[in-house]
Amino acid sequence: MHAITLRNIPGEIQDAIELRAREEGLSFNRTVLRMLEESLGLHGDRPRVVHHDLDHLAGTWSREEAAEFDAALSEQRQVDPELWE
Repeated sequence: MHAITLRNIPGEIQDAIELRAREEGLSFNRTVLRMLEESLGLHGDRPRVVHHDLDHLAGTWSREEAAEFDAALSEQRQVDPELWE
């Protein structure tokens, strides 16, 4: 097992790790290890699942088809300012 030294950790990241460590009753080191495991999909009983069932569709649209799709969604992408007041 290797030891790693992290330098120049921003204060907000350190504070967030310390808060999580207190909440979970773990050491700072164990909390960092758990966060790394989680971010890599290695924590918990379930392994990280990668789906490939739609791979055959990736990259199959022409530029024209992609442009048509984007145009069809353009109205949905508009932000209504009244909803944000």
